[in-house]
Amino acid sequence: MKEFSPDLREIDEFFSREGISYAIIGGVAVQRWGEPRFTEDIDVTVMVAAEEEPKLIAKLVTTFEPRISDAAEFALRHRVCLVRTSNGCSVDISFGVAGFEEELIKRTSDFEVGDDCRVPVCSAEDLVILKAVAGRPRDWEDIEGVLYRQHSGLDLVYLRSWLNEFSLLLEQPAISEQFEGLWKEIVGQDTM
Repeated sequence: MKEFSPDLREIDEFFSREGISYAIIGGVAVQRWGEPRFTEDIDVTVMVAAEEEPKLIAKLVTTFEPRISDAAEFALRHRVCLVRTSNGCSVDISFGVAGFEEELIKRTSDFEVGDDCRVPVCSAEDLVILKAVAGRPRDWEDIEGVLYRQHSGLDLVYLRSWLNEFSLLLEQPAISEQFEGLWKEIVGQDTM
């Protein structure tokens, strides 16, 4: 894994100073819960009131280096701010909405990433849900790693509830079906 401690510290210092709840998701979370793999960027989810988003975006693009020329406008339209840390690490900061992402941020736990740096990382269950909804082959490989390492400690009621919710909402029953098939394959037991 790329050494992210200075970058994560910089991100944590910013959000702590601003008093904003956030969660590290994506590849860094996979390092904690799944099978470590190479990742080049940091993915973050934040929760702020909708009316506060423009103000936060303005602070983000002045504190961090924007990765695109219209980063503020892009963030307002697409709800993700694309910036770099002072070390040049790419950071995708997505703006959460009430419901799942609000729950995700409440369920974070601290992850030690350096001698004196601990950052809030999404739970293993929430990582599986995010990856299942994204649904790319790499995401399902990440889910497999999480299931191998964490299966005995996962809150299956919570996990299945959200997977079913997204399957219905997105009209993609394959989300839940693929998870259940992978669960049975890895854990070796019926899923229900």
